[in-house]
Amino acid sequence: MVWPTGYDRRVLSEVDSTNAEAARLAPTLAGPTWILGLRQTAGRGRRGRVWSDPPGNFAATLVMMPKGEPAQAALRSFVAALALADALTQVTARPEAISLKWPNDVLLNGAKVAGILLETTGQGGQMSSLAVGVGVNLTHAPDLDTLEPGAVSPTSVLSATGANVDPETFLCLLGSAFAHWEDKLVTHGFAPLRLAFLDRAARLGEPITARTGRETFVGTFTDVDAHGALVLTTAKGRQTVQAAEIFF
Repeated sequence: MVWPTGYDRRVLSEVDSTNAEAARLAPTLAGPTWILGLRQTAGRGRRGRVWSDPPGNFAATLVMMPKGEPAQAALRSFVAALALADALTQVTARPEAISLKWPNDVLLNGAKVAGILLETTGQGGQMSSLAVGVGVNLTHAPDLDTLEPGAVSPTSVLSATGANVDPETFLCLLGSAFAHWEDKLVTHGFAPLRLAFLDRAARLGEPITARTGRETFVGTFTDVDAHGALVLTTAKGRQTVQAAEIFF
């Protein structure tokens, strides 16, 4: 496996959180760098939730200094999702089993196998770095009683497919796939990523619930717009949702 040109990588035997380490290292890095933690002691997911990370699972963060506005930087969640789909396809040889749950989860046989967490650093409204955190249940899935009500059931690559891959090998696959989709985004814009995401989108054309924290929208998942927002067809008409928790 060939590591992508222009990307560095660091493998740590133990770290509190790869996203936290990314924030600490960002000012010292000369270019995009993957940080892989073989063991996380304080992993976290979206909205500060605990991310279970037993040995054998994958926890890594890519530190980037992307150009453009924060909204453009946020499109890296789609880059990461598509890269995960490609990497998992190589590991499992089951592309039909992999789908993408807007905005930042990857499903295997309809169960959650991976999550993405984007965080930025900066001051005065200026972004200095972007951390693209990725967690994958390679060998273990979290217990059901640790999940919030309505959450998608978890799974692992090993339990669902029998495929056994170590984190460092998976990093090579993911790093190469991410570089591919990042190049497409920079060269051609979001349009090709949007189409690729829709081709693998979970529950497209089906009823879903989107909760923003202040509002709840129930409707048919119709589209992802040119800026990455979710488009629902509801009883009140077409609704565009920029950020939300999605429930099936």
